Amino acid sequence: MAISYDLEMATSSSLEQVARALLDVGGRPLELFEESVTPEQISRDGAVTPLRTWVRVYERSPAPWSPLVTDFGITPTLAIGFSIYKHDRISEQQDDLVRLTTGLLDKVTGDAVLSGMETIWLMRRAGELSVNERDDLWSEHRLATLHQPYRRDTLAFAEE
Repeated sequence: MAISYDLEMATSSSLEQVARALLDVGGRPLELFEESVTPEQISRDGAVTPLRTWVRVYERSPAPWSPLVTDFGITPTLAIGFSIYKHDRISEQQDDLVRLTTGLLDKVTGDAVLSGMETIWLMRRAGELSVNERDDLWSEHRLATLHQPYRRDTLAFAEE
């Protein structure tokens, strides 16, 4: 079993454009994807990083009662799913996830929410970026990957 995270985006970019941007961010600069990985592959079957994180881009059509819609007014059109291999180097895989996410935020416009295990890591809404105030999620080296102005904030889904 893996640990799952999703970067859900409300964007006018197409599935192929986001898949291509993901490969541009994670390919040569970060060496997270082999050169043979294509946008079609990452949106169909996904791709695996050297640390065994599985990454896939997919279309998203949330239900009207989804917490992203009801709590934040964000209706995602696309998502990037990250499945972290839970038996080894979890923190390093999370570092890769953060570097991929922050790189995508530089290339893809629109609202975005990165969450996993019922925790919101970051949210970009109406062009403003907020990252979770928890230092265990956003250490100094992870914050250094952010190229956009941001604020630290308490980010959480509404209690039921």
